Amino acid sequence: MSLAQIIDGKLISAQVKAEVTAEVSALREKGIAVTLAVVIVGDDSASRTYVNNKKKDCAEVGVISEEYALPAETTQAELMELIHTLNNRRDVNGILVQLPIPKHLDEKAVIDAILPQKDVDAFHPVNVGKIMIGDFDFLPCTPAGVMEMLAKTGIDPAGKDCVVIGRSNIVGKPMSMLLLHKNATVTICHSKTKNLAEVARRADILVVAIGRAKFVTADMVKPGAVVIDVGMDRDENGKLCGDVDYEAVKEVAGWITPVPGGVGPMTRAVLLKNTLAAAKLQNADKL
Repeated sequence: MSLAQIIDGKLISAQVKAEVTAEVSALREKGIAVTLAVVIVGDDSASRTYVNNKKKDCAEVGVISEEYALPAETTQAELMELIHTLNNRRDVNGILVQLPIPKHLDEKAVIDAILPQKDVDAFHPVNVGKIMIGDFDFLPCTPAGVMEMLAKTGIDPAGKDCVVIGRSNIVGKPMSMLLLHKNATVTICHSKTKNLAEVARRADILVVAIGRAKFVTADMVKPGAVVIDVGMDRDENGKLCGDVDYEAVKEVAGWITPVPGGVGPMTRAVLLKNTLAAAKLQNADKL
């Protein structure tokens, strides 16, 4: 049996970025600048890394990025005031509040306050509902990144058995919806699922997003399956790894995403795609 083929997120994200760069530059020629406002509250080091990467990505494709770094003791009223200001600015197309925010702030209220047409994370209930019915403006970055990887690798989910392990609002639930829209047969597994290994083994496409290092082992994977690892964990030696035991599973799978270099870069590329879509939506009268 040959080793699994690697689905290279860096390569595919570079293709997506090239497409975005061309479109951003075409908009600029029409006098439209594409702008993303990123809000970060407090000094969480992982959040800081994400925000820095997003700034770099924006610069790379010609999107203007504005950063609003607020101290950890920022009040709910101050944060809401900032979102209100950004909502009302014609020149800001996308608003992203980097999560998690400090515990004393109401995350749900913050997400709900962002205008749906500027919600480039697609977390607002209106955007979530639109995903459900299949008539959406934006898609959550990680699930959309996974769909992009499948499409660009030539993997069609139609008629396939797809298993999603994890039911979060950010990945698991929207992921299953997007696969459903592509005519897959979808099973969602979680901590209460009985015979999880058995269910996973039925999957032609297995998407894992539970945040537990190396949770999926080789005996849980159907030979030749497509394995998408959304996890970002640390193993027993503190080394970056995913929710899938990569070394063992690549001996069984047909296709597999590495960690790092798999889904991560795709998530960031889709954010740029969403920001571009927001700019086009808001400037429809000029296009």
